Amino acid sequence: MTTSRSRLFPLYAAGFVTAFGAHSIAASLGGYAEREHASLLTLGLLLAVYDGAEVILKPVFGSLADRIGPRPVLLGGLLSFTVASAAFVVAGDPALVGVARLGQGAAAAAFSPAAGTLVARLAPAARHGRAFGGYGAWKGLGYTLGPVLGGVLITLGGYTLLFATLAALALAVAGWAALAVPAVAPLPKTRQTVLDLVRRLASGSFLRPTAALAGATAALAVGVGFLPVAGAGYGLGPLATGAAISLLAATAALIQPWAGRARDAGRIQDGTGLVLGLGLAATGIAVTAIVPGITGILLAALAIGAGTGLVTPIGFAHLAATTPPERLGQTLGAAEVGRELGDAGGPLLVGAIAAVSTLGIGMGGLAALLAVIATLTALTTARTSHR
Repeated sequence: MTTSRSRLFPLYAAGFVTAFGAHSIAASLGGYAEREHASLLTLGLLLAVYDGAEVILKPVFGSLADRIGPRPVLLGGLLSFTVASAAFVVAGDPALVGVARLGQGAAAAAFSPAAGTLVARLAPAARHGRAFGGYGAWKGLGYTLGPVLGGVLITLGGYTLLFATLAALALAVAGWAALAVPAVAPLPKTRQTVLDLVRRLASGSFLRPTAALAGATAALAVGVGFLPVAGAGYGLGPLATGAAISLLAATAALIQPWAGRARDAGRIQDGTGLVLGLGLAATGIAVTAIVPGITGILLAALAIGAGTGLVTPIGFAHLAATTPPERLGQTLGAAEVGRELGDAGGPLLVGAIAAVSTLGIGMGGLAALLAVIATLTALTTARTSHR
């Protein structure tokens, strides 16, 4: 068991790399744009380019992992992340930060679904929930520490030090993975037509967990982006709202291993966990508009974090359990696209509604959408279980 778990730790570290790499840079891009006198459009592009590369390329690299095996894709992605980060350091031109983020995003699109596939292949099926809970917790740690440590590194040595640190981190994880992660041969598979792929991705076993993952990620992104705005409206300063965001991220990270263990032990069924997680996330978003002051902000952070922490390991474990092993990379890559769309779409929805009304109504709109997804998940799960 110890040997089996030790093989997973480099994969958890890979999850940390992509989360830390994305957020350590993104959190400081506002200051970068101000120093470089860049427009808001430029700032938006700089923020979007990393996730955009992932949305486009994750299914491609996921399918490649199925075809040649996930380990080479994992190592290639980590080494490419190293090269993209180191190239920025060597170039020494701050204006190339967008190009560097594009390269990092493309590399993360390779090693992220490959790492997920290896988690599913290397962990026993009875421990998939715990394995994905650990993977999600380490990604959550990367999201939590990214803005803080990224800010420290930029203060000490500018973007050069940050990108050099990211290059060294990715290289170290690649070396660790090369030593500890065994080769996993691609599995034989039957020929798949485009229609077969569409049928599989349109099935409830894919759509239910993917929609739940997208909804939970949307709630997380909105919580991180808009809780400080709501707090400022109540007169709260950056210290209080920053503590709330840390509470949200920490709760999500701590809940995930517990949720995974509970799922593996049969204490939480997949459908129940997804519905409960979405319900908690929806409640957290709604609380922001209902309960005033620091009390509402903290309650919202706890509920959103707990909801996200429930949905993430259960959603991925369900996908791993219901996907043919030879198609895991393709399926997890497609599911990751759903998460990325939620990550971008949640804040966009709230912002669009708030622009023509109020932030409270915008948050209520997302809460209603999450409630709809939870209801549909419950109904389709019940219908499937009665067949």
